[in-house]
This record gives sequence, structure tokens and C-alpha cells, in this order.
Amino acid sequence: MRGIAFIGGESPAPDICRSAAEGAAVIVAADSGLITAEQAGVTPDWIVGDMDSLDSESRLAGYGGDRIIRYIADKDFTDTELALRLLWDKGCVHTTLIGGGGGRIDHLLAIRALFERQPSPDRWITGREILYRIQSPQTLELHLKPKSLVSVFPCAETRGRAKSRGLQWALDALAWEKGFFGISNVAVGGNCAVFAENGAFLVIAAIADTAESADITENGGV
Repeated sequence: MRGIAFIGGESPAPDICRSAAEGAAVIVAADSGLITAEQAGVTPDWIVGDMDSLDSESRLAGYGGDRIIRYIADKDFTDTELALRLLWDKGCVHTTLIGGGGGRIDHLLAIRALFERQPSPDRWITGREILYRIQSPQTLELHLKPKSLVSVFPCAETRGRAKSRGLQWALDALAWEKGFFGISNVAVGGNCAVFAENGAFLVIAAIADTAESADITENGGV
């Protein structure tokens, strides 16, 4: 099952939001993520959070009380965490975050940290970028415009290994330890692939460079 969490912060254009949410089994809006969902014409199944960043309480009037899960402001988890927990509780194995770009750096780092957990989101779409998380033995196939930039970060404590195809600088010989990163690599011909041979990785590309959806396969190898 696939789940979507609309969260506060900079988000992609409405058509990208609709496309990402199409076919999702469960859609959750976290606080002001409800604004993004509604602007995209997407109706969430659930709304969670303390509602401190929602522009108006009147937005909630069109939803039944049983679909709104309200928390106090002094809580132990962020609204994004609460949305993800709900998706996982509802049986969603694959989860995507929509929004969360720009804004406070601590918020960005908090979302980034979610990708180091188990379970973790699979994908994060902001106003400008799309981020994929893959772990051994998964392969990510990206279909980009020629000469698009691709950045890769390890997201595990242990030393990782990755292989690539179609990138100007191959990933194969790099020692992917915590704190290491590879930014601004180049997908020379557009299509490229990253294989998580060991460990987990975040792969980032610009939405403007994405020609079509990416493919993640479980068998591994490039």
C-alpha cells in the first residue's frame, strides 16, 4: 500500500501534487499541509497535527470530526512524524512526503533525519527537488533531462557501498561513510541509475529536470 503525507512548507505545483497522490491508498494532511492538498484538488482521508500553522480553522469545517486528529502544541512528535505514523498504522508500506521545502533549517534537518530511521519515508517532494531513499539491494532508475544534476548522500551509520550507471562520476569506488556526500554529479545522457549495494542512500534531483517518474527495483544491480 502507498501513502501520501502533505506537510507544511514549500511544495511542488498542484499538478505535481495531484500526480504524486494519484492511486494512493491513504492520504494524510499534517497541519498546514491541508492547504497544499486542497490547492491541488486532493481531499485527504485524515488531518493530523496541532493546527498551529493552519491559516484558518474554517478549513476544518468541511471534514468530519472523526477524520481530524488534533494534538496539543506541546507534544513529543512533529506533525510530520504524526502523519507518517498514521500512514504506517493504516498499513502503508511505501510513503511519500509532499511539501516541507524552505523555511527553518531545523525543520529541514528534522525531516532529513526521518530518512535515517526504520521505518522511513521512501520519497520527499519539495517545491524544487525530489528525494528518493533506497537501501540494499534496491536500484533507482532516474529518467532525467541530459546533464541534470544528481546528488547522493548515505543515510546509515555503517559504511555503505553504491554503484552507478550514467553518471559522469561513478559511485563504485567511493567509501560512503557517515558525513560523506556526493553533490552535483551529472546524468550525462539523462537516464541514470544508482544501486545500493550495501546500506541506504538518498538520491536527489531537481523536479524541473525530471522527465518522467523514477523506478525502484528490489533485485539490485546496475
